[in-house]
Amino acid sequence: MLTRTVCPVARFAFLSFVLLCLGCQRESESIVSIALHPTKTNILYVATNDAVYKSRDAGGTWERFLSFSARRVTTLTIDPLLPATIYAGTMGDAVYKSPDGGQHWLPHNVGLKEHVSFVNQFVFHPALSEKIYIATTVGVFLTKDGGREWAERMNGMKEVHIVTSIAINPKDPTILFGGTTGGMYRSDDGAMLWKRINNGLIPESELASAMALGVNAIEIDRTTPNIVYAGTTKGFFRTTNSGEQWERIGQSLADPFISSILLHPTEPSQLYVGGPKGVWKSSDSGKSWQAVNQGFATLNIRALAMNPKNPQILYAGTNGSGLYRSTDAGSNWTAVPLKAAPAAGSG
Repeated sequence: MLTRTVCPVARFAFLSFVLLCLGCQRESESIVSIALHPTKTNILYVATNDAVYKSRDAGGTWERFLSFSARRVTTLTIDPLLPATIYAGTMGDAVYKSPDGGQHWLPHNVGLKEHVSFVNQFVFHPALSEKIYIATTVGVFLTKDGGREWAERMNGMKEVHIVTSIAINPKDPTILFGGTTGGMYRSDDGAMLWKRINNGLIPESELASAMALGVNAIEIDRTTPNIVYAGTTKGFFRTTNSGEQWERIGQSLADPFISSILLHPTEPSQLYVGGPKGVWKSSDSGKSWQAVNQGFATLNIRALAMNPKNPQILYAGTNGSGLYRSTDAGSNWTAVPLKAAPAAGSG
C-alpha cells in the first residue's frame, strides 16, 4: 500500500512487512480499504496511499479527495444509518470524519491525538451508529458521540497494546471480539473488560515471543453469532462457542496469512478469504476451498468487500494492481481503474 521507497508501518506492518512492501507501487496501484454504501450500491469509496476516491457509478468514474494532513489513510467506513457520513482512520493523525459524502473532512481526535499512531478498523454499534469502537496500534477506543470524544477501553488487555481488528455481535452488541498481536480477546460488557480467549488459537507458551500471532480479520456469523471466524498471520480459525475453543480450518489454503474475510449475509456457509495468494472461496463453512482468482494481475489481496444488496458482487483491493470487481461471486474478476473525474456535490 505504499508509494515511498521505504515502507513505513501500517496496518499489517507490525505483523508482516511482506504485504506492505509488495505494495510499494505507483500511485493508486495499492488499495488499502473499500467501503460500500449500505443502500445505494452504485456508491463506493476506496483508499489508496495517496487519497480517498469516491464513485457514484459503481466504479465507472471517481472523485479524488485530498483533505487530510495525515500521511495516509489506513481504513475507511460508512455510517450504516447516516451513510453520507464517512470515517477515515489514518497513519499518524487518528480519525477524520466527513458529514457530506467525502467533500469535506475534519479531524475527530479528542482523546486519541496524543496516543494513536494507526487506526486499523472501525466498528459501529448496530442500533446506535454514533457509538463506535476502533482498533488501533495502542488499543481499543470508544466514542459515544460520533467521534467528538474518544475513551480508551483496554481493561484486561494488559498483555498487548496493538489491536489489529475488532468485531461486534449483531444480536447482542455488548459482546465484542478484539484481535491483537497476542491473539484474541472477548468482552461481554461493551468493552469495559476483556478476557483472553486463545484456547486452540495459539499455545500460551508461544505468546511470550514478540508478535506471536496477529489476528488480521474477524467475522461473526450473523445468523448464529456463536460462530466466529479469525484470519491470522498463521492460519484461518473458527469457533462455534464464542471463542472458548478455536479450531484451525483451511489448512489447504495456499498461504496461512489471511488479510481479510467475507461472509455471505444469508448463507453463512459461503465465505471468502484473501491474502498473499489471492481470493479463496468455501461453500461448506471452511471445510473445503477453491481459488477464485481468474482475472487478477496481482494475487496479493489487501481488502475484500461484498455488495450489501447483491452478494454476487464483490470487490477486491490488491497490493500492486489496484481495484477489481466480480459480478459472479468471485468466479471472474475485472479491473476497475480509478479514473478521476471533477468533484461534485455530496451524496
